[in-house]
Amino acid sequence: MCQRRMGSFAWAVTEIASTAEIDRHIDTPSPRLLVLPVPDSHQVLGIAFTIRQNYKAIPLLLAVSCGSEELAVAAFRAGITDYFHLPGEESGLLNALQRLVEATPCESAPGPGSFPFIGDSPPMHAVKLNVARIAGSNSNVLITGETGTGKELVASAIHEMSTRRNQPFVCVNCAAIPDALFESEWFGYERGAFTGAHFRTAGWMESSHHGTMFLDEIGDMSLFAQAKLLRVIESKEFHRLGGKTNIRVDVRFIAATNRNLEEMAGNGKFRQDLYYRLNIARVHLPPLRDRREDIPPLLRHYMRDLSLQNQNRVTGMTDEVWNCLMEYDWPGNIRELKNILESIFVNAPHEKISFADLPEQFRKRIENNSSPNDDERQQLIIALMRTKWNKSKAAEELHWSRMTLYRKMHKYRIYTPRSA
Repeated sequence: MCQRRMGSFAWAVTEIASTAEIDRHIDTPSPRLLVLPVPDSHQVLGIAFTIRQNYKAIPLLLAVSCGSEELAVAAFRAGITDYFHLPGEESGLLNALQRLVEATPCESAPGPGSFPFIGDSPPMHAVKLNVARIAGSNSNVLITGETGTGKELVASAIHEMSTRRNQPFVCVNCAAIPDALFESEWFGYERGAFTGAHFRTAGWMESSHHGTMFLDEIGDMSLFAQAKLLRVIESKEFHRLGGKTNIRVDVRFIAATNRNLEEMAGNGKFRQDLYYRLNIARVHLPPLRDRREDIPPLLRHYMRDLSLQNQNRVTGMTDEVWNCLMEYDWPGNIRELKNILESIFVNAPHEKISFADLPEQFRKRIENNSSPNDDERQQLIIALMRTKWNKSKAAEELHWSRMTLYRKMHKYRIYTPRSA
């Protein structure tokens, strides 16, 4: 064992000669972090997985002499916090060590309770656990899901639960920046770089140093911009427009899209190498129709907020409205639900929201949505018969929660036969 000092912290380094000694050193005292070399990638991933199962809060850094995108993804899934090529990325490893060592000594991995997302259905509980695990790492993240499912909220939560929480969180709408402005917006520019450039100006990359950059609508980014972004992610450096000096940055990237990037990469509409760089950690947000148990707490939350904002004494809604909102498929997800409630409150409803208080276009959509869906009913019956009326297995086969299955059975008047 030897002593080291980094910043204001003194810390001890213990070199472990073999993997068999890890258990003996990991309990007393519990280490702040572990650095694992890779003589055998399969063996070290197995060790990482075992450590992560028993010690969820200990950061694990992986140092490899030769690696691949497949190894990086496998390492993250095994519980590795960060991943470095040596030689070549010594400075990155040292920065990660300093950041982790200078974190609060008793700090542990954040739990799902600190995730600010309403609802505790089984799909959302799984998302919360995944986000809490991802927040403790420094890997790039890809968030997928339909429009309105809360991808920006998840990105913000990952940042706030990470060791970068006190550093910048910069949001970029990738669909809104034309190629002609890409370099000046992303990388900044020197004075005199173009007409009107009167001052040196920092771009988004420089503003994100030591923090997190959220790349919203990454699937709408042009191939030109994708190539520029890829270079920065790989080299961790850039230069301002009109400048010659390279600027190094330490940025974690979180990207979000409602599009199928795998399919786009296969069709040449999205760079495969950029996709692999971003898709290290993955969060998929389920649509609201697949977690209907979360609709009541969402309704209560937004109604309470809107009542306070509008100084309105709305206490609830009629059973008719409640049932309609529970049965509606919510193609716009949480954003649509919130917008509908805002529209209702604009018209100052009475103490209880009635069907007449709903926006006219929304009432029409509900009426269309309430018509029987014979295909879905048939699909449900087939799943129940195939699983011998085992509700859990049928729900799993249909990719529904048990609550959704019971609700659909009630909706289509499907009853369990006495012989089942």
